[in-house]
Amino acid sequence: MPHVHETNWGGNHTYRAERLHRPSTLDEVREIVARAPRVRVVGSRHSFSDIGDSLELLALDGLPADVSVDHAARTVTLAAGLTYAELAEALRPEGVALQNLASLPHISVGGAIATATHGSGESGGNLATAVAGIEMVTSSGDIVTASRGDEDFDGLVVGLGALGAVTRVTLDVEPAYDVRQRVFEGLSWEALFRDFDAVSASADSVSVFTRWEDATAQVWLKSRVTGDPEDVRAAFFGAPAATVERHPILGIDPVNCTPQLGVPGPWYDRLPHFRMGFMPSSGAEIQSEYFVARRDAVAAISATLAVGDAIRPVLQVSEIRTIAADRLWMSPQYGRDTVALHFTWTRDQPAVERALLELEAALAPFAARPHWGKLFLADAATIAPLYERLPDFAGIVERYDPRGAFRNGWLERRVLGPSAGR
Repeated sequence: MPHVHETNWGGNHTYRAERLHRPSTLDEVREIVARAPRVRVVGSRHSFSDIGDSLELLALDGLPADVSVDHAARTVTLAAGLTYAELAEALRPEGVALQNLASLPHISVGGAIATATHGSGESGGNLATAVAGIEMVTSSGDIVTASRGDEDFDGLVVGLGALGAVTRVTLDVEPAYDVRQRVFEGLSWEALFRDFDAVSASADSVSVFTRWEDATAQVWLKSRVTGDPEDVRAAFFGAPAATVERHPILGIDPVNCTPQLGVPGPWYDRLPHFRMGFMPSSGAEIQSEYFVARRDAVAAISATLAVGDAIRPVLQVSEIRTIAADRLWMSPQYGRDTVALHFTWTRDQPAVERALLELEAALAPFAARPHWGKLFLADAATIAPLYERLPDFAGIVERYDPRGAFRNGWLERRVLGPSAGR
């Protein structure tokens, strides 16, 4: 049987699946899942590995969006195949908002939740922490629902695609708000290390961009607009304010970036780094990201600086930001406030993997947890000590998918280990 010949967003993985299904009803999803020997849900394909590959693929963007806001409960229920950009458009006339968004609003809600993808902020959890309820089709074709507080719920949300096909989710919402964004250039490492807590707490979302050179490149501050006068700074811990709009990668036209220079705008047009109206069809890049405990921030950043010469030849840019702790079993933020070290590489996978050998060795002393949706080298044996609830997660994988329909090579290599008899 021929392969589907689809690639991921970054172009570094070609799916080996033999069939791609795009059902339009929940009953079709149930029928496909129940009969498929091996199947995985594929979302916006913004993962940089074979995490979403299988014998058969299931795309859920053909299901009805059916976005429903419950103003009394302060939630919204929607089809998991929607992108955050599509969801934001639906929320706009309702006057409600999400607390957080990722850098790119074109990723699917279901995929972002399953991999614990995140925005940033001292008090903001990853996107999965907004989940209040979930609907899922298991490998038997049955529909399972769970709500926050139910048994297993904290294990189901960041499910890595291993438990079933998530068809609908319910997310927390709040009243809509505006955000302003400012950029500062050339923050010194000395200032960042000395005042890391103050830097991170200086806005609702703070991103430090760098190429691991003599100083950082840029700091992006995203702050909610309140009734108080704006604190217009000429400098930020010694870094001067940008006087023109910037792209995270210096030298690239910022035309597709969200507005800066302190101009207020709606939450969905400032929290991401890139505009909703700009739809990147592909990215000539590979991404990796590692999460360390907040208390290890300066030491882990210093360790990365020490291998800067080894990683810089294949690096486009890195981003440093913070994410709040949560209780979701397979979340990289489980049980600890976190600092994220993100790497956007050139699309040269062999060279990137050589750089990752150096990088993962440098971060190993800090029990760095990799981003599930990005490229990393650590195997299941290395991952296991990093997640105290992994045995519980493996247990619900067996319970919800006893025939192993949602297992794939990535899941066995990186998370669960090989399964006998499958």
